[in-house]
Amino acid sequence: MTARVRLTLRLDADGKPALGHGKIHLLEKLEETGSISAAGRAMGMSYRRTWLLVDNLNQLFKEPLVITRPGGGGGAFLTPTGKTVVTLYRQIEDKAAQAARSDIAELESLLSACPQKTSPE
Repeated sequence: MTARVRLTLRLDADGKPALGHGKIHLLEKLEETGSISAAGRAMGMSYRRTWLLVDNLNQLFKEPLVITRPGGGGGAFLTPTGKTVVTLYRQIEDKAAQAARSDIAELESLLSACPQKTSPE
């Protein structure tokens, strides 16, 4: 059995990491749950870490991606811009995966069946 390779993307802005599969997954969980804390819990993150990521995303774009409802238990939701960012990221990811399909298949054939976890590149 060959190892499965999945292409993930990180988009940088001005040379700094801006958007990757983790933040997109967080936005998708937030949309699904309607809550910053529930989205964070679903991803195994503290509320503080989750809130800092949401705040970072809101600061990064011209318009906020996430809006919170005031009051305890008010919830949160993606703005139209937030939904557009998720859609665009997933489209870019799909196009890149399609373009690299044959190279990914070749790379998969070179991997051992159970690749060992190594230090990040």
